[in-house]
Amino acid sequence: MMKGRCQCGSVLFKKGEYRLRKLMWFTIGFAAACAAGVYLSVGIWLSILCIVAAIPLFLLKKHYAKIAAFMLLGVAVGGVWLFGYDSVHLQVAKQYDGQTLSAQVTVTDYSYDTGYGVAADGELVLDGRRFRVCLYLAEGEKLSPGDTVQGDLRLRLTTDDSLQGATYHQGDGIFLLVYVRGDAKIYHADSVPAKCYPAVLRRHITDILDSTFPEDALAFARALLLGDSSLLSYELDTAFKLSGIRHVIAVSGLHVSILFSLVYMLCGKRRIPTALFGLPVLFLFAAVAGFTPSVVRACMMQGLMILGLLLKKEYDPPTALSFAVLVMLSCNPMTITSVSFQLSVGCLIGIFLFYQKMYNYLIGRFGVAKGMSVKSRLLRWVCGSASVTLSAMIATTPLSAWYFGSISIVGILTNLVTLWVISFIFYGIMLACAVGAIWPSVGAAIAWLTSWPIRYVQTVASILSGSVFSAVYTCSIYVVAWLVFTYVLLTAFLLSGKKRPVLLTACVLTGLVVSLALSWLEPRLDDYRVTVLDVGQGQAILLQCGDGNYLVDCGGDTGEMAADTVSQRLLSQGITRLDGLILTHYDSDHADGVLPLLSRIETEALYLPDIGDDNGIRDTLKQEYSERIIWIREDVILSGDDISISLFPPEQTDGGNESCLCVLFQTENCDILITGDMGTAGEQALLDRVELPKLELLVVGHHGSSHSTGFPLLGATKPDTAVISVGEDNFYGHPSEDVLFRLKLFGCSIWRTDLDGTIIFRG
Repeated sequence: MMKGRCQCGSVLFKKGEYRLRKLMWFTIGFAAACAAGVYLSVGIWLSILCIVAAIPLFLLKKHYAKIAAFMLLGVAVGGVWLFGYDSVHLQVAKQYDGQTLSAQVTVTDYSYDTGYGVAADGELVLDGRRFRVCLYLAEGEKLSPGDTVQGDLRLRLTTDDSLQGATYHQGDGIFLLVYVRGDAKIYHADSVPAKCYPAVLRRHITDILDSTFPEDALAFARALLLGDSSLLSYELDTAFKLSGIRHVIAVSGLHVSILFSLVYMLCGKRRIPTALFGLPVLFLFAAVAGFTPSVVRACMMQGLMILGLLLKKEYDPPTALSFAVLVMLSCNPMTITSVSFQLSVGCLIGIFLFYQKMYNYLIGRFGVAKGMSVKSRLLRWVCGSASVTLSAMIATTPLSAWYFGSISIVGILTNLVTLWVISFIFYGIMLACAVGAIWPSVGAAIAWLTSWPIRYVQTVASILSGSVFSAVYTCSIYVVAWLVFTYVLLTAFLLSGKKRPVLLTACVLTGLVVSLALSWLEPRLDDYRVTVLDVGQGQAILLQCGDGNYLVDCGGDTGEMAADTVSQRLLSQGITRLDGLILTHYDSDHADGVLPLLSRIETEALYLPDIGDDNGIRDTLKQEYSERIIWIREDVILSGDDISISLFPPEQTDGGNESCLCVLFQTENCDILITGDMGTAGEQALLDRVELPKLELLVVGHHGSSHSTGFPLLGATKPDTAVISVGEDNFYGHPSEDVLFRLKLFGCSIWRTDLDGTIIFRG
């Protein structure tokens, strides 16, 4: 196999090398222009300024001047391209944002279940221009590629110009979400269009996997081969994230390199057969994987390597990466917003910059640069694996911290003890599929054997992620400070003349210990603390006083997101157990995160209202945690050191908004009331039987609905501060102007999670 020319970060910046890297510098500028245009809304004027600035630089002979000139030229071209793409292609979609029209969507993939019905990818033609869309139906039969759905469709733009805000879909080239209003006519296709064959093949592979692999290994097999993580349990997915090997089940460069190695061996390591067979295989693999940004990037780079091998040309990884990025951003500049794209590219940049020097340092320390003994080979492999993992982490950790709010501490160890077996698992899954398509029983036997290394990887991830020290969380300001401190040290280390890696490592680890100590200690210094967590359109409130930790509700935009938000907040403080979890009622925006949360955080008791529930959460909790449930059918007071939590059951028990349990949290100097989604009628019923004190804090009912937080409640409690847990740009228009007016009339200081994020009230 031909080795890449660039294995060392220093090559990126050597004098004279810029001639071979013109494309790389241009692409850096192009990508920067796309990012600036999307995230900062920088206008076309930036391109004009860059062109003006680039002209004199091209006239200079200094190589750094030429590098700067190519980067500025890339910025100029990228800005113009983004402006043209937005003005020509996206302008049509923008015109229909928020509108409902009678139209037809052609389905391009199989539908899948959602929390509100079914969804499927498709195509929609607007004003003669074809758009990829994601179609949502409240209910209906299963859809297949080629089917058409006709009816009244409400459109939502997925970019920042949307009336409801941007979504992640734009990074995948989907610029419109389509919601069916009323009844829709579904016409099933007689045959599948040729362009949908990869979707059909993916479905066939999925069916084979489903029929051959044991249940406990199936989700991993589907995720590793196809990137389909829909079957992964929340617990297992979280284990992969916290242990630092989530990238294994996100189809990208690792999978493509494993596939290419197989093709290369099957072709006898000959360049012509490898090219003839390998290029179509790469394209088919990318198509079956759904042309996600990470797999497209990896397949394009691998394809360039094959072409270099075929033409006997030198393969330069940074140039190949630049070409792939430039092509992808030219096809869709919004790809720059894709998290998988950013992580995939960032991972390679880290490897290009740091791998070789790190590897040379490690093998020098161990003295294993040469030698063919088993010990020498093993040590070189460990040094190489550690260098690759750490190099990638240096570049991707800020992205992981920003998007996921967590940083894996055990990632290097997890990768060392698991990555060696991934190739064998991948080949085993492919073999099980190929054989299972012809001889199901033999395929099942191969799948059974392959399941054992899968269980090994899952077990390692679960064990290493189970410790409170497995990851740190950016909801702690001290962890953020440590992260900044680490990268300042790294920058100083790279710029210094004399490198001292041991000193750098010691300083980073010392900073980590200090940040964890402060994160755990600081909350315990407060007499009490109430944290209204930003979970979107939902509610999750953490009540803390002394050693007591209680959570009221756990629901939001999605249950898993709410559970992540709550668990990260608790774990960042070193808290692995709740004294109690209290539910005001069972609506999904208050309770759909409870089950995922309980898989991560131990809870001594669940305090639940004995009311109706149409979502099934009550029955599931009763079935799985019956011994911990305390049903609140009458007033209950939970007392502790300097703390009192009064639970007031609702008068009604039908499960509606008036059936909410109310919580009064009291300390020596503070009274706080939480009413869930209770309306004014329920508030009046509460006032009729309970004498409420003057409140320091009121959690506004029903996310600021006009039907809650009425004059009687405000008049009786006269709260100093009001907090509204509400999602940004939510569909309901919460909080209502009526509620805001009433709160201001009573002189309340108003805080909102959609504007202020997570809100901490302490004393």
